Amino acid sequence: MTLRIYNTLRRTKEEFRPIEEGKVRMYVCGPTVYNYIHIGNGRPVIVFDVVRRYLESIGYQVTYVVNFTDVDDKMIQRAKLEGSTVPEIAERYIAAFLEDSRKLGVKNTIHPRVTENMEEIIAFISGLVEKGYAYESGGDVYFLTSKFAEYGKLSQQKLEELQFGIRIEVDERKRGAEDFVLWKGAKPGEIAWPSPWGDGRPGWHIECSAMAKKYLGDTIDIHGGGQDLIFPHHECEVAQSEALNGEPLANYWMHNGFLNMNNEKMSKSIGNVMNVRDILAAARPQEFRFMMLSTHYRNPLNYNDEVLSQAKNSLERLDNCVTNLKHRLKGAAEGAADAEVVAFVETAAQTFAAKMDDDFNTPDALTAMFTLAADANRYLQKPEVTKASLEAIVAQFSAMDEVLGVLAGEAEELVDAEIEVLIIERGEARKAKNWARADEIRDLLTAQGIVLEDTPQGMRWKRK
Repeated sequence: MTLRIYNTLRRTKEEFRPIEEGKVRMYVCGPTVYNYIHIGNGRPVIVFDVVRRYLESIGYQVTYVVNFTDVDDKMIQRAKLEGSTVPEIAERYIAAFLEDSRKLGVKNTIHPRVTENMEEIIAFISGLVEKGYAYESGGDVYFLTSKFAEYGKLSQQKLEELQFGIRIEVDERKRGAEDFVLWKGAKPGEIAWPSPWGDGRPGWHIECSAMAKKYLGDTIDIHGGGQDLIFPHHECEVAQSEALNGEPLANYWMHNGFLNMNNEKMSKSIGNVMNVRDILAAARPQEFRFMMLSTHYRNPLNYNDEVLSQAKNSLERLDNCVTNLKHRLKGAAEGAADAEVVAFVETAAQTFAAKMDDDFNTPDALTAMFTLAADANRYLQKPEVTKASLEAIVAQFSAMDEVLGVLAGEAEELVDAEIEVLIIERGEARKAKNWARADEIRDLLTAQGIVLEDTPQGMRWKRK
């Protein structure tokens, strides 16, 4: 199959054709770093990491950019509340975001900051003013929405309808109620930068247009984010970028669905907002990733403790299968891979690719992993297995997980190695009739949730 992506711009799946052969330029709107990321923020972090991983797995060189909004009204308010500064707030929560992302297995990413790209942002706004798409008023600069004829094409809304639906107080500084701010004049005591229109800071929408242009070019392959960003944020990005550059901002627009808490929309007012790091304090990162990927990225996802528990149980089936495969490798016979193994491994690979090619259908891709696990478990029931067969199955699991990132990671492999050493030591202690040390190791392993089992191939272990 050929990769097909659902394009929000045209509300249909389209064959993916990159601008440059073998390369993909991808921009995803990142967090405003005034707090820890909540689980709603965590969904695009994982979803678009998987998109990037899959593109790389099929041979593309991906330049992946996720911005940090490190100055805005919320950050100024947070700094005042804490008696701190905006840069201090930014540093704290950028570090937290990177730590959470690392735990979640997110690959290294380009993370430009607004405050480090002020020159480019001011130049972008100046270009819009020169072209007549923006105007200065009272120290602020606004985008003249009525001049961009295609405003509303991404959200599929007409400007007349948007004008009719605006219910805000009339701002006499604006020519039209739908005009949006590009540059905000600074209030006394606020953090600010010099500009042709006076000291101030960028509006929210302009930063992404300026940084996408700087790091990826006038037109990019994929622009992503949550559905809540379609309007007004991404609509405004389209308008200001295409007004200045005269080219499409992005060829493919991808948006992940909303995340609810116990079937309710997350809201600070009802107190049901949960941070990612709170979940990771009680659950493995792979379980959280698995839960996120078990629903198609465009569909709504409902979070509760039961959903996370189901993810844990499902993931244990996969982890146990891979553990069993690696355990049997120790005594496996030499020889070619069995024909049945070659067949079901190839089927798994083809099915996985077909599902990912169909707009990154991770739920069905996970099903392909479980089918492979079922076939592998049946093969493991045989008294004689070949090393090549087991290696082929393990390799296929690894290839799938390189995309999804749900199986035990490197950090857990280190723990596994420590467990193996303890099991060997316990065996030696038993041979030496050092029952105290053998019992001590047994109790230590039990406390870590490790179950020991005697098999014809020797002692093996698994997590509860």
